[in-house]
Amino acid sequence: MSRTPRTYWVAGTAVLLALLFAAAATVAAASGGGGAPRGAGSPALHSPDAGFARDMAVHHQQAVEMSFIVRDGTQDEAVRSLAYDIANTQANQRGMLLGWLDLWGLPKVVAGEPPMSWMGAEGGGRSGHEGHQTAKPGSLMPGMATKEELAALDAATGREAEVLYLQLMTDHHKGGVAMARGCAEQCATPVERELAEGMVAAQQSELTLMADMLRQRGAAPRG
Repeated sequence: MSRTPRTYWVAGTAVLLALLFAAAATVAAASGGGGAPRGAGSPALHSPDAGFARDMAVHHQQAVEMSFIVRDGTQDEAVRSLAYDIANTQANQRGMLLGWLDLWGLPKVVAGEPPMSWMGAEGGGRSGHEGHQTAKPGSLMPGMATKEELAALDAATGREAEVLYLQLMTDHHKGGVAMARGCAEQCATPVERELAEGMVAAQQSELTLMADMLRQRGAAPRG
């Protein structure tokens, strides 16, 4: 199934938003504008800034993994293009988040730290706080797929792979948007807040796109 003109426009807008925010964040960090140099007011180990960087890096890694899986499972131009855009954007953002942790002299993994604990009692991903999903059994964080779901995606082909990918990535983006909003509200580092705001804008645009793509395939988001 070929892309409609609207699908091309929405996809291009989402990717452009993500790249613009990522580029701005990279320039700011490189120039010292808004970035926190190591040892000089760097975020604390369990701060929202550090927690978001660690958790979103993990969240993004799964999106990249799912996107590469579906690129091998279908020849559909629209889905393969979306998967490439998501993989490219989120891999770049993940590199920035991990780079900031290095810059701040902080570990990428903290033993015993519950996922999303930096969001506080209201935003741990397991409460009823507005805008937050609940992490399903077998899932590390809200929106993330389980091992069984990843295996099902890996085994699927054609339309089945396309629909499952779009459904899983819709769930993934909803969890990612909630987490990015948490950083936009709580993170103290301006450049990281800007990146989080860019994630919200881009992923919301992609959610609209994926809903359209599911309708084109006679399916709908889960839940």
